[in-house]
Amino acid sequence: MNDNTNVSTSYNIALIGFGGVNRALANIIATDPEAFYHEMGFNLRIIAVSDMFLGSVYSPEGIDMALLIGLPAAQGACANLPNGKATADNEDIIKNSNADIVVEATVTNSVTGQPATSHCRWALSSGKHVSTTNKGPLAFAEKELIDLALNNNVGFEYEGVVMSGTPVLRFADKLLKGSNINRFAGIVNGTANYVLGLVEQGQSFADAITSAQQQGYAEADPSADIEGKDVMLKVIVLANRLWNANLTQDNVQCEGITGLTETMVKEAVAEGCHWKLIGKASKQDDGSIVASVSPEKLPIEHPLAGIGGAVNAITFTSGMLGDVTVSGPGAGRIETAYAILSDIIAIHQRKEG
Repeated sequence: MNDNTNVSTSYNIALIGFGGVNRALANIIATDPEAFYHEMGFNLRIIAVSDMFLGSVYSPEGIDMALLIGLPAAQGACANLPNGKATADNEDIIKNSNADIVVEATVTNSVTGQPATSHCRWALSSGKHVSTTNKGPLAFAEKELIDLALNNNVGFEYEGVVMSGTPVLRFADKLLKGSNINRFAGIVNGTANYVLGLVEQGQSFADAITSAQQQGYAEADPSADIEGKDVMLKVIVLANRLWNANLTQDNVQCEGITGLTETMVKEAVAEGCHWKLIGKASKQDDGSIVASVSPEKLPIEHPLAGIGGAVNAITFTSGMLGDVTVSGPGAGRIETAYAILSDIIAIHQRKEG
């Protein structure tokens, strides 16, 4: 790891992927640097960006933030920046730049976990901290990457992968530690929840999905959200984190909301119920994990039934406390960028400690 600590602590950041989330992070960093340092106790300097569509730029002393914030979303746009070029340069930037922290925010590949898994592997192996919002590396190579981080004495943080800006992983790790969590069930896909809410209001599924895309909740290809694959990966990440399990996609029964109809959704409301896409897992007496993703018709008194819009919620069941429900934003660019910031804070506290 490169140590750029002078009078004040400063971290060099390389952004891999420059879509909505990393753009939002850049805006947070650039808005009021003095206030940021006063609040956080450290400075952040973006020294590299690499994006498959926009190209790449590497300036070891820091990229001009005004130019970066104003970068148009046009193919090869990085070529118009000083030291920029029209093509991505992920591997070289990750391995050979003077970055202290690599922020991996590329689109999740739910089939292979690539290229994000390689991005994390390269960074950790070269002694750089990693914050990722990408579920792929955790679902496909969590143990390997955690071991790499430990062996190279760097942080590997991924708070944003389950509930975006809501710190559910650290909540379970720190505030519920020792409570003997044996089950969780939750709404962990804001897109599916938002779509179901609009259908309840009378929209068709097609129109509701289009609205979710316009709001920035859904990708151009929304299949991972509506078919349940996104929830499945999050269930895997959370279960493995809670119970040090080896859950994979082969162990999780998965069904999305594509089997629901507008009529089914409206009839449920008339009955005083709500359809929700639920991801859940439980630890059995023999230590095995049972996990699934499926739509469930919940009665109004259920703690998850009233969760609306892009809000997410998870109910943890523990031997000592019973049910504890955590809810908060589960989608959105700013919200996910905040999760990255919380990862960087954790890396800083680890370093300072």
